[in-house]
Amino acid sequence: MEDDLESLVSAQSPTSDRPLLGLTVLVVEDSRFASEAMRLLCLRSGARIRRADSLKSAHRHLAVYRPAVVIVDLGLPDGSGADLITDLAKAVPRVGVILGVSGDDGARAAAVAAGADGFLEKPIESLSVFQHNVLSHLPPEARPRGVRLVSNDEVDPDPLALLDDLTHITDVLTGADSLDRESVAYAVQFLCGLARIAHDGPLEKVTEALSDHHRRGLPIGSDVAKIAGIVQKRLSERQVV
Repeated sequence: MEDDLESLVSAQSPTSDRPLLGLTVLVVEDSRFASEAMRLLCLRSGARIRRADSLKSAHRHLAVYRPAVVIVDLGLPDGSGADLITDLAKAVPRVGVILGVSGDDGARAAAVAAGADGFLEKPIESLSVFQHNVLSHLPPEARPRGVRLVSNDEVDPDPLALLDDLTHITDVLTGADSLDRESVAYAVQFLCGLARIAHDGPLEKVTEALSDHHRRGLPIGSDVAKIAGIVQKRLSERQVV
């Protein structure tokens, strides 16, 4: 049944208003809020989306089917998305389009060096920007023919997904004094991306300070406490709403 459904989807031709119709997109992203934005972008574009929240989960997906597009977050809980991009770029047959994504624009170089065709910087909200980044790397025969409608629409992810992400990162930061450097680095990149997607200036500012102190080997206890306080405040505000 799964193979039949994949064949049915792939047999569909793109249209001017749904330019990614017939494509399956695998999104490797640990943030539920970011994944929800990507789901809405794919849905509006006509693509079928699947999500993996870790490298391990992504490899399970890829062992079963070959998506037309893979979008990989550079920071994942069990390793670097750059490693997966390298594997995808070297695979034969190769995935049609490989895009890196991160809330840190400095990750662009790492994604391209690993073999990505392009890079998306969070927040990813614009339908036209998303479609352009995918379509520009597709072969001509996979693109819609004729004039394509360009939409200025932006997606608005479910705030409950943001609540889940905030709860998750609060759990990760619990007992931060005993966390190894890799765990702290993961929490930092997760929060940086989340703050940008949520347009949360105060959270982004404090997270950047944590990132700087962590990189320089300075104590981070006070930074973690500030972040935990902001996260708890955001959780309380959203639970009241």
